[in-house]
Amino acid sequence: MTTDVEPLAPVRRIAAYAVVTRVVDDGAAEVLLVRNSDRSGTPGVWSLPGGAVDHGEHPNDTAIRETAAETGLSIALTGLRDVLADMRALPHRGVTIHTDRLIYTGRVRGGALRERRDQSTDLVRWLPMAEAERLALRPFTADALGLPPAAPDLRPEEVPDFPSFHIAEGPDGLHRTQRFAAYAVATDRRDRVLLTRVSPGYPGEGRWHLPGGGTDFGEQPATALIRELLEETGQAGRLAGLLGVASHRDPASLGPEGFPIDWHGVRAFYRVTIDKATKPRVHDQGGSTSGAFWLPRAEVQALTEDDMTEVTLEALKAADI
Repeated sequence: MTTDVEPLAPVRRIAAYAVVTRVVDDGAAEVLLVRNSDRSGTPGVWSLPGGAVDHGEHPNDTAIRETAAETGLSIALTGLRDVLADMRALPHRGVTIHTDRLIYTGRVRGGALRERRDQSTDLVRWLPMAEAERLALRPFTADALGLPPAAPDLRPEEVPDFPSFHIAEGPDGLHRTQRFAAYAVATDRRDRVLLTRVSPGYPGEGRWHLPGGGTDFGEQPATALIRELLEETGQAGRLAGLLGVASHRDPASLGPEGFPIDWHGVRAFYRVTIDKATKPRVHDQGGSTSGAFWLPRAEVQALTEDDMTEVTLEALKAADI
């Protein structure tokens, strides 16, 4: 006898967290952690303070806002530590969640520890690393703190088929989407920069853009970037470091869909080295990329803001190009 089991609905979200530490009187380091409550999907498990990025919100602001809400402390971010993704199944909720997580470092500006009631977290503590290691930690938290791997989340048996560009109706009746993507500031041994052109009919059409694109459900950002680089330009790249993250919102973006979309894009950008550069070739025809080109650094530096997409401008500045 077989039993039909309803498949878990796929859900994507973007979240931001902060690794906040302090040094106490005896010189030992402590880390700020919160405990998930019965209202969360992982009750009793400890995590970095943070949470979901609201539509249109920069992840920097999310990490600060969520830390204040969960701990009572005001923090200042001091750097971007990592960008990663994970997937977990929550059968009791009927969903499989893919979360793109941005991990920052931060320092306390002020405030006092405060615990919450009837929320997704219920405890907040400063804990020595040795004590934190003995706790049940979310896997991404253990990874961020350099601690041994924690008990893994329940993973789905199969990766759901879910588009990276998912349009839904917002509370105001306007279509909206929140999309996570990874892009490359790619250079070769001749110090040329690899750029693409946005296809006609897409937002930013005709402008210079970075190679890269949206990540698939269950896919790590770095893996997606190398895949997109090959599909869009034919180049095999090697990751050389995380440069930063950009967040842009267009409340009425117009693209090939033919109707306005309240569009929010969160994009991680990386430095990438192309060891064996070839003539760029766009393999993924008919999409948002019309061409790919190697440009001398001096030519890239001569481009104006109007020549480039917003993320390209931010990423080139972060890469000091």
